[in-house]
Amino acid sequence: MYELCVESQFDSAHNLRHYDGPCESLHGHTYRVQVFARGADLNGSGMLVDFRQLKTALASVVSYLDHRYLNELPEFRTQNPTAELIAKLIFERLREKLGDIIAKVTVWETPSTSASYSEEPD
Repeated sequence: MYELCVESQFDSAHNLRHYDGPCESLHGHTYRVQVFARGADLNGSGMLVDFRQLKTALASVVSYLDHRYLNELPEFRTQNPTAELIAKLIFERLREKLGDIIAKVTVWETPSTSASYSEEPD
């Protein structure tokens, strides 16, 4: 099995509703996003997928989130924009663009805290 990873980042603000703690207040993060593509077969060029194609798809998804107040986005009007749900949103958007080759998305809120989403057990 082959696995590729590309990274990007974006800056956004959010707050957690119905949460007793400092994250209840408006605050921001520089989120780091890692996208993992996985597959058993390589194309005629010897690649699982072109890195450029992965980066372009990720850039289009990240641009939707960059410099936004996440709570105001339709996806987060009724649920908190947690790292877990941001990872799921990015995963689903990338699957729409690139299909089942997208295996996992990890979102880093800080250098030491991250959340991942996949639809397969590791």
